[in-house]
Amino acid sequence: MGDRETVAYVALSHAAYSFDGEYSYLVPERYRQVLKAGMRVLVSFGRGNNRVIGLVTRLGYDDDNKHKLKPVISVIDKESLVTDEMMKIIFWLKENTFCTYYDAFKSAVPTGFSYKVDMHFALVNTYIDRESLSTEEAEIVGFLESCDDAAEVDKYFDLKANPQRKKPLDTLIDKGFVEEVPSFKRKVGDDSVKMAVLNDGYEDADLTPKQKKVVELLEESGSASVKELCYMTGCTSTIIKRLCEKEVLRVYEQEVLRNAVGELGDRESPEDIVLNDEQKMAYNGIMSLIRAGKPAGALLYGVTGSGKTSVFIRVIDSVVKMGKTAIMLVPEISLTPQMLARFKVLFGENIALLHSSLSLGQRMDEFKRIKRGEARIIIGTRSAVFAPAENIGVIIMDEEGEQSYKSDSNPRYHARDVAIQRCGHNGALLLMASATPSLETFYHAQKGRFHLFTLAHRYSDAALPKVEIIDMQTESAEGNDSLISRKLADKLTETLKRDEQAILLLNRRGFTTYVSCASCRQPVVCPKCNIPLTYHKKNDRFMCHYCGYTMDNLAVCPSCGSDKLRSSGVGTQRVEDELARIYPDARILRMDADTTSSRYAYEEKFKAFENHEYDIMLGTQMIAKGLNFPNVTLVGVISLDKALFTGDFRSYERTFSLLTQVAGRSGRGSKPGSAYIQTFVPDHYVLNLAAEQNYDEFYAEEIALRQSLIYPPCCDICVIGFSAVMESRAIAAADHVTAFIAEYLRKNKADFPLRAIGPAPCTLEVINGRFRYRLILKSKNTRCFRQMIAAVLKDFGDNKDFKEVRIYADINGDIGL
Repeated sequence: MGDRETVAYVALSHAAYSFDGEYSYLVPERYRQVLKAGMRVLVSFGRGNNRVIGLVTRLGYDDDNKHKLKPVISVIDKESLVTDEMMKIIFWLKENTFCTYYDAFKSAVPTGFSYKVDMHFALVNTYIDRESLSTEEAEIVGFLESCDDAAEVDKYFDLKANPQRKKPLDTLIDKGFVEEVPSFKRKVGDDSVKMAVLNDGYEDADLTPKQKKVVELLEESGSASVKELCYMTGCTSTIIKRLCEKEVLRVYEQEVLRNAVGELGDRESPEDIVLNDEQKMAYNGIMSLIRAGKPAGALLYGVTGSGKTSVFIRVIDSVVKMGKTAIMLVPEISLTPQMLARFKVLFGENIALLHSSLSLGQRMDEFKRIKRGEARIIIGTRSAVFAPAENIGVIIMDEEGEQSYKSDSNPRYHARDVAIQRCGHNGALLLMASATPSLETFYHAQKGRFHLFTLAHRYSDAALPKVEIIDMQTESAEGNDSLISRKLADKLTETLKRDEQAILLLNRRGFTTYVSCASCRQPVVCPKCNIPLTYHKKNDRFMCHYCGYTMDNLAVCPSCGSDKLRSSGVGTQRVEDELARIYPDARILRMDADTTSSRYAYEEKFKAFENHEYDIMLGTQMIAKGLNFPNVTLVGVISLDKALFTGDFRSYERTFSLLTQVAGRSGRGSKPGSAYIQTFVPDHYVLNLAAEQNYDEFYAEEIALRQSLIYPPCCDICVIGFSAVMESRAIAAADHVTAFIAEYLRKNKADFPLRAIGPAPCTLEVINGRFRYRLILKSKNTRCFRQMIAAVLKDFGDNKDFKEVRIYADINGDIGL
């Protein structure tokens, strides 16, 4: 038996799905004590020995030393960024979302930790026999001996510009005459501050008066930043430098974490929150599940304004006192400012924040705080489910039915599924909560898979808002061509007179959403997507909300040259103009993707509305859920008709949820509230049940429909999507995959039930110049089914006939587009 060799199994950073795997590399002796799973390394890959960054997924041994393995070139990380538990999650993501190992790793670790590698070359200090060198090799050696400018050396070895040097360079490296020296640059560096501290024996130094001031301050404080020393003593950095030269003091770099949470105010105790009887029952039941220390799931189902957040706070406080960690997920960035403000008052510096509006540096530093155990309560959006927390006691998903919890890019995971895995590894409770839970979750709660806790009444017995449906066809027939119905306009006037506030919802941004020509009947469309452009009045431009294309405002039709252009469709900008015309004295706040692009926009604008600096808040769905403004007594829905008919089987569920939730923003304080829904389909049962806030009856109607049509939760749905610049290639790819699946099922004698729909064009057939087709598969998400999908993707990736076609597989994602 040969020597026992340590082997690293490495997943490559640029691997395509078809050749993604764990590749074996020999661990040199100098790295054996430091290298661990979860660390990144530099390795050579392929016949060309390209230098690639990879993730060590695990370590093992090659006892027989049979295989001639390439060695690990360099270790990049000083410590692993992922825990053993998170490595299990990476393997789970690989199997369940059809991504690569490294894609899964990038989801779990903030982008700021990414590295770029540069290779440098230098002569090894050894004897070189010139006669043994070829002409090209001798030329390289001669250049390295004569040039000591690092930039010139790098330019000389730019192998893209000088590919003829690659072969002789590799030969020189193999002979041991030239060595590779990798340098790694991280996307975002650690933030640090220069600190000063006195050295032993400083008392004997001969000091100037200004230098004595610095020493006296350090004697008093022990250490201080160089910046503070200069400010407090009035000296310059030159004086600090002189003191270092005299060995009076020593300057060192100390890491400083970038603040994402902001300033902390006065503290309150979570125990001061008084729970009513319903809340106490829910709290006690939830805590008994957590104390059991076994993986479990629970649904907190409560009407809007029932005080679910108060239950969360008491649960989190108890979990932290047990020495465990709590993760609180919210669906929208817009919900984090209000939630954060309340949590800061209650839990202080024990909280960490993770969402996409933080800078790369802030996200990195919050990640570090969580990993070190400095923050035990994590608040964030979907990606916070990967927080490097240990000993998790509870993961809370507020508004768990929101579609933003599902990722629509690689890896295509649902935060709920990842949370279930993490609760399994930690013996923790997944607590989902909503007034309008997803049908799947409510179905599993009814079947006993999840524990069900119900809050049937609003806190302090406040009344639910009175909701009324307004028929806009009648309004139009009576001569009202305004976007605001007469009744809603009157109620707005009354609300403003009482010095109360209103929220208006329209889930479409822009000014007009459709511009067409009266002469040729052609709409003004995006040239890349063939979708009608939206006109934005603020910048006087047409914009595509799918690919980002913009163009100047038009005077004539681009198809026929006619000047008879007609606008239709309504966006938030147009409603804002209408409101300003009807209520010239009202202070209007518009909240949509166009007005909330800056990092602190949500926080600043919601705070201003809470402080009554605005009277009316008009916005898209970001204002519909989870917000609490006690002075809001009126909610108006301008239009949601289009959302009912999107072609997705979840369209009714989403519309019901949005209407119920936005209506629930009204009357949350001591004053009664009301809500008005404007529609052209006033008899639609979804709108009427939402007006009644009757989730139970809506669930009964919708689950019967899902069962008859075989849709989730009665099955799982996998969409295999294709896109190509040429439509014929997308069609050919879809047909190839359909035939492959039929052959796979026959050859493997697969016995799981499967229904296929398509392949057919997507609802939006062209986006950003690419034709889109899809194949919809209905089945159960079993290991056998996933193995089939993985085989499809691997076969497709290996097929050179379709190298220009993109493919993806998404289980239980959105099929509406």
